[in-house]
Amino acid sequence: MGKDLASRSFTREDRQRYRDKVHRCLDVLAEMLHRELFEFDLPLTGMEVELNLVDGEGQPAMRNAEVLARIDNPAFVQELGRFNLEINIPPQTLMGDGAARYERQVREQLNTAEEKAQAEGDGMVMIGILPTLRPEHLTHEAISANPRYALLDEQMLLARGEDLHIDIRGATEGLETHADSIAPEAACTSVQFHLQVSPENFAASWNAAQCLAGPQLALGANSPWFLGHELWRETRIALFTQATDTRPVEMKAQGVRPRVWFGERWITSVFDLFEENLRYFPALLPVVEDEDPAAELAAGRTPSLAELRLHNGTVWRWNRPVYDVVRGRPHLRIENRVLPSGPTVVDVLANGAFYFGALRALALEDRPVWSRMSFGAAEDNFTHAAQRGIDAATYWPGLGEVPATELVLRRLLPLADEGLKDWGVDDDIRARLLGVIEGRCTTGQNGAKWQVDAVHTLEARGIDRWEALRRMTLEYVERAHSNEPVHTWEPL
Repeated sequence: MGKDLASRSFTREDRQRYRDKVHRCLDVLAEMLHRELFEFDLPLTGMEVELNLVDGEGQPAMRNAEVLARIDNPAFVQELGRFNLEINIPPQTLMGDGAARYERQVREQLNTAEEKAQAEGDGMVMIGILPTLRPEHLTHEAISANPRYALLDEQMLLARGEDLHIDIRGATEGLETHADSIAPEAACTSVQFHLQVSPENFAASWNAAQCLAGPQLALGANSPWFLGHELWRETRIALFTQATDTRPVEMKAQGVRPRVWFGERWITSVFDLFEENLRYFPALLPVVEDEDPAAELAAGRTPSLAELRLHNGTVWRWNRPVYDVVRGRPHLRIENRVLPSGPTVVDVLANGAFYFGALRALALEDRPVWSRMSFGAAEDNFTHAAQRGIDAATYWPGLGEVPATELVLRRLLPLADEGLKDWGVDDDIRARLLGVIEGRCTTGQNGAKWQVDAVHTLEARGIDRWEALRRMTLEYVERAHSNEPVHTWEPL
C-alpha cells in the first residue's frame, strides 16, 4: 500500500475492468514463472521500521509532516497516523559484517533524525503500540494528510458498511469499542523484514516463515497496552486484524476470510498466494493503469503488474509475497510482518538475525518441519504467542508442546546459528545478535514483559493507570536510546 493514489470515486465499470486486468496480470505472472525470468543472484535482505512520535511528556505528537520536513531525509516517510513515521533501509546482504552495517546505518539515521525532531520538542520511539494513546488520538482527524490514506479509509468503511468493531479480551482485562475510521490501525507499529527469494525456493521459505511466526512473536512481543488496558502481550495482532476488517458480523459467520490473514495451508509455489488473494478478496482500490502486461512481456520488457501489486498490498498476510521490479528486472520477496517495532535497534537486528538464520536452515532441511506439522498448529502457535508473549507454549514436531523459550533454546537458536553461518555471517556478529535472543529466553524478559511489570510496579505505589503508562513510556524511551537490549533492563 505504499503507492500514492489521488482521491477519487469508483464506478461498477471500474471494478469490472480492474477484475479483468488483475487476472491478466496473474496470467502473465504464471508465464514469467514458467519461463524462469526472475532475477536472483544474492539473497538480499531489507527492512522497514515504523516509529511513533512523542512529546516531552510521553504523549503522542501529532506532527509527522512537520517532523519529516525537519528531518529532510528520503529514507523517512509518512505513515497512516499523524504520530507515525517509517524508515526504509536499503536492501543489502548479511554476509560478513552485513548485520553490523545494518545496525550502524539504522542507529546513525535514527540518531540524526532524533536530533532534528528534538529541535521542536518531539522524539521518536520504537514500540508496538504507544501506551499513552487515548481515544481522541485515534479519530479520523488523526489520519495523515495524504490522499491515499483518505481513499483507503473511505473504501474500507464502504466495503464494511458500518463502523469498525474492536473487541479484544486479555487474561484479566478486556476492551470493546467502535471506530468510524481506520485510525486505530495507526496504533500498530511494526518492523518488516524483506528477503529476496528465488521462485524455486519460495514455497519452502514461506512455509518455514509460517512455522517461525509463533516463536518469533513470543520472543518479540512489545504491545501489551491499548487505550489504557492490558490486553494481549502482542495486542497489535488482534488490533490490526480488527481495525482493517471489512467484514460485517454476518460475513464473518459465513466464514469469509479477513484481509489480515495468517493463511490456511502450506503452499507449493508463490503462485498459490497471489492466486488466493485474487480468489478470496474483492478489490478495495480498483485503479487500472494503461500498461498491457502481456504486450510488455511479448516485447521483451518486464511488466510492472501494477494492478496485481496494488491488490496484493491490500491483503495483509503476516508473511506477504511481493513482486517487484528493480532496474528493469523482476524479483520475488517475502515480507515478514509478524513483529512489533523496538524496543532498541540491537533488539530489532537480533530479531532479524534469528528470523533470517532460522528460516534459511528450516527451508533447506531434508524433511521439512511443515511436512510433520499441521498448518492449524502453526496458526495456533501464532495466536497463543500474541496472547501470552514470552510465556506462551508452542507445539513443535518431535518436542510436543513446550514453552516457546525452551523451543528456541533447544531447537531454533542452533538452527539460526547454522543458517547465518551458511549465509557467511561473521562469527562475532552471529554470537552477539543471537546472544540477545538467548538472553530473552533465559531471563524471561522481552519488551511486553518489561512494560507490564513497570506499570504494575508504579500502580502498586499508588499511581493511577494513565500516569503510570506515561511514566513508563518516558522511562522506556530513555532506555531505548541506550541501545542496551531489553532483556538487560532493570525493573522500575
